[in-house]
Amino acid sequence: MRRLPAAFAVVAISFIPASAQTTTGSVRAAAPTQGVKTANAAQPNVAFSAFLETLWPQAQARGISRRTFDLAFRGLSPDASIVERTGKQSEFSAPIWSYLNTGVTSTRIMRGRGVAADNAAVLQQVEARYGVPREIVLAVWGMETNFGSFKGDKDIIRSLATLASIRYRGDFFRDELLTALELIENGHVERDELRGSWAGAMGHTQFMPSSYMKYAVDFSGDGHADIWNSTADVLASTANYLKGNGWVPGLPWALEVALPEGFDYRLNKASFASFSAAGLRRIDGGPLPSSGEARLFFPAGHRGPVMLLTENFDVIKKYNTSDAYALAVGHLGDRIMGRPAIQADWPVQAKQLDKAGTQDVQRRLKALGLYNHDADGRIGPSTREAVRQYQLKVGEIADGYPTLALLEKLRATR
Repeated sequence: MRRLPAAFAVVAISFIPASAQTTTGSVRAAAPTQGVKTANAAQPNVAFSAFLETLWPQAQARGISRRTFDLAFRGLSPDASIVERTGKQSEFSAPIWSYLNTGVTSTRIMRGRGVAADNAAVLQQVEARYGVPREIVLAVWGMETNFGSFKGDKDIIRSLATLASIRYRGDFFRDELLTALELIENGHVERDELRGSWAGAMGHTQFMPSSYMKYAVDFSGDGHADIWNSTADVLASTANYLKGNGWVPGLPWALEVALPEGFDYRLNKASFASFSAAGLRRIDGGPLPSSGEARLFFPAGHRGPVMLLTENFDVIKKYNTSDAYALAVGHLGDRIMGRPAIQADWPVQAKQLDKAGTQDVQRRLKALGLYNHDADGRIGPSTREAVRQYQLKVGEIADGYPTLALLEKLRATR
């Protein structure tokens, strides 16, 4: 790997289940071209090659040489398996408790504690410099690659080019592809070292190329921000990413709470003092923070755990826009530090809406003027708020969680 000039000591990327999604937790992909469906490595697709050549003027404008451009795309063909992956992201499709059970395992918790002990000095320095708790940095690392166990084996250039060619998320992946070429051109990484996820994320904490350019840090001081091999650089870069996206030092990411009898569900977002005055208490019996704001979150409805989320939860979602992912990161971090698991029981026996049912809910809420997005079948913040507003309107417990009963009520609405 070529070393970075000293002038580029602080540079970076963002993980892609994060980057491949919108802030409402929805993803839309344009229909793949016929060429993408039929292409293989032995027969480079003509249309795909033509698309790549259209990128040359933009690449040239960014200072990318023809040599780097040709090196990056030589013999490249689209990857049809990546197109299939765009609609299969477990953090949006699996029940949230299933996602947590998969992501926050006893094995991962114990490994996280071991990694924390092995890197205690660096973690202390990173936490002091960036103000992000070590457990959150560790949990991102654990969720992304199981602490570096599997960083992805896809050709990043091929992944990005495939997604760009079908205009997945508009121009997002085209821009990431051009930035990846800049990484090669400027000596941050060799072409054959660009390996990672199906969506173009790379390194121990799965940065996208644009995030690398903005947030990667040479914490080890060797003149190169190395998110592939340097643990110090990985931890600092991840903390820098979270700080750069608004992490508030001293504020918890979330707290599990218990609601009082007769709670007024119209109270949704308020100061901790207001929630305390309304009778909310931490599930562990401790006091709520004396300052700051939060909002109520019912990840599986009012029959499951109840959380107060802070703006730091939203910062975690800058890494991945899924509520389930952010909940898993925060929960894993707590468990690594020896804090208790989520206490309330999950409604595992309750029948869940499938994607078609959720889409029907979204369409019907949209017809009522409560939802302004596409019916994508994913339960994100916009869907939850629309459900909450409907529940308030019809006098139901306003937990923002779509159920079969709610769908039946919507279907009966004239």
